[in-house]
Amino acid sequence: MRALPFILILAACRPATTMERPVPPRPDKEPHLLSLHGHDRTDPYFWMRLSEEQRDADPPDAHTQRVIDHLNAENAYAEAVLAPVKDLRDSLYAEMRGRIKETDMSVPYRENGYWYHHRFEEGKEYAVHVRREDREGAPEVDFLDENKLSEGHAYFDLADFEVSPGNGLVCYSVDTVGRRVYELRFLDLRTGEELSDRIPRTAGGCAWADDRTVFYTIKDHTLRSYKVFRHVLGTDAADDVEVYHERDEAYSCDVYRSRSDRYVIIDTESTLTSEYWLLPTDEPLGEFRVFLPREDGHEHSIYHHPGGFYILTNWQARNFRLMACGEEDSNDRSKWLEVVPHREDVRLEDVDLFRDHLVLSERREGLTHIRIRRLSDGKEHEIGFKDPAYVTWTGTNPEWDTHELRYGYTSFTTPQSVYLHDMNAGTDTLLKQQEVLGDFDAGNYTSERTWATAPDGTRVPISVVHRRDVALDGKAPLLLYGYGSYGISMEPTFSIARLSLLDRGFVFALAHIRGGEDLGRAWYEEGRMEHKMNTFTDFIACGEHLIRERYADPDRLMCMGGSAGGLLVGAVLNLRPDLWRAAVAEVPFVDVVTTMLDDSIPLTTGEFDEWGDPKEKEAYFRMMSYSPYDNVHDVSYPALLVTTGFHDSQVQYWEPAKWVARLRDHQQGDAPIVLHTNMEAGHGGASGRFERLKEIALDFAFLIGEARN
Repeated sequence: MRALPFILILAACRPATTMERPVPPRPDKEPHLLSLHGHDRTDPYFWMRLSEEQRDADPPDAHTQRVIDHLNAENAYAEAVLAPVKDLRDSLYAEMRGRIKETDMSVPYRENGYWYHHRFEEGKEYAVHVRREDREGAPEVDFLDENKLSEGHAYFDLADFEVSPGNGLVCYSVDTVGRRVYELRFLDLRTGEELSDRIPRTAGGCAWADDRTVFYTIKDHTLRSYKVFRHVLGTDAADDVEVYHERDEAYSCDVYRSRSDRYVIIDTESTLTSEYWLLPTDEPLGEFRVFLPREDGHEHSIYHHPGGFYILTNWQARNFRLMACGEEDSNDRSKWLEVVPHREDVRLEDVDLFRDHLVLSERREGLTHIRIRRLSDGKEHEIGFKDPAYVTWTGTNPEWDTHELRYGYTSFTTPQSVYLHDMNAGTDTLLKQQEVLGDFDAGNYTSERTWATAPDGTRVPISVVHRRDVALDGKAPLLLYGYGSYGISMEPTFSIARLSLLDRGFVFALAHIRGGEDLGRAWYEEGRMEHKMNTFTDFIACGEHLIRERYADPDRLMCMGGSAGGLLVGAVLNLRPDLWRAAVAEVPFVDVVTTMLDDSIPLTTGEFDEWGDPKEKEAYFRMMSYSPYDNVHDVSYPALLVTTGFHDSQVQYWEPAKWVARLRDHQQGDAPIVLHTNMEAGHGGASGRFERLKEIALDFAFLIGEARN
């Protein structure tokens, strides 16, 4: 294992003069043979992998230092390549930050006799969480200041906080590494004092019983949430009692308190199956009982109300339907009553319950809708929206006995807005709309939907936004974004940062490709497992459509995606490298087969239903057919920026690092292929509202620079 001397790596990455181009790092190749199903693969960069323990070691061992040196050399090369757009990066960052109202606050919500909100202060990266008792003259009290909690840490994430039923305590969770492993902490809200109770390696959430008991989940070595424990404040966490153990490695569990405050609920689920366990909140030492034993392929969510449950279920309903049962009838589906029937053209996505209202979140023709039914008389109405591409969602609504619904709304041209809807009168009141500083005028931008045709004849929707003064004459640079996995729908949301791209003449398009659930459950099913190739060919069809319809300059079509969307980018670059001028792949999942063969790293065992298990021959060769790392070949690849985080627990940093090295081995053209690693972050990138903008500025400067070349 001979490492390239570090001084040579640094020399290879020194900034270019006007007469020379930067030279990329040339990592050693150490053939690592991988054989399965009679098929041999050689991975020359397998050595780049480090365990969690190796990454955390201080000081690092020789091999760890070798990997760190390589990543630092890649960062130096990226800076050298991007030196011509350094001033542009700085300008973009200043421009984006300048549009943000730095001193701002959220809309307060009422819960259990208190009003809660958070505020941001000028120059501060993180939020301050505030509450006020619901009585005349009550003072506001800051109870969690993320800026203070983050002091001394390059990364900080407050995952969640839950106030106790008696309003006197708060349980909150923090991650200071970026690996999405959280420490639970407790605060006395009356005195402001931190309690000595600390619980490490949790999933971040918790559920209070009616006393000083709290339930939480912990993660195993693969970061799967697999056990639920009971903790009593004031006792040693080492003595906490295990109340649930999910032994099936395809499942992960969570725990929460029902909105009715009647139950602590354990939710355990795999990709396609779910199960719930219940414990009355006034019986914290009792035994959990199963709501309905798991059944392969049965997905459902439960919502408790006085006297029974509503069940959002795919039982005999691919797009889901809503049913109801009595308190003790959950195990007998013959006693379930249908409340909202299944519809082939509407995906029922979520439910909110109030004393006299049922709120249904639905997706129809790729767009979200909110429908409200009054329980006392069955009268229904739907909230109307006018934008051609938008997203709406129900917001923070902890109060049960109310006729007011809080919901959110945004579109490509409308900043995020919070509305209060009177469910009896059917009227709306705008509570707050995200303020955009500077000369922003929503009327300067326009959005629309268009439809591409996939190779199999399927029509694929695309949401598009651009400035009104940008002519769609086939001469504009266009960025096409996509994801297409896990049934996650891509939403046409407003972005302050994106304005910097649009104002420079870019068209931005969002491809609603199969693998998401944009057009219902079938849309997801047709983009996973044996149908996964549809995701990639849909995206290519969207790019071709945008060129044909003159939305895009054929020489300046660019693409972008993150995580599983990075897999998408990698796959389409292999399939159609000629189609793209440039691409950005953020934390990309590109070494599909090797990762899915390794059940010692996070996410693997829980995702066999999404990708397949490569230990099975048919699945292995299917995944090999599109795995970006395994399909790199001798061709002229477009300019490519790849980003990752050293502490990423979802897509390990070595996947993009290896991919970049292999791409360069086969690159037949002159376009740069660069890797940027945030050495202090994980899957979500930098923390803090301003630090994130620096990463976006990096992406955009790269794309704008390529559009100008």
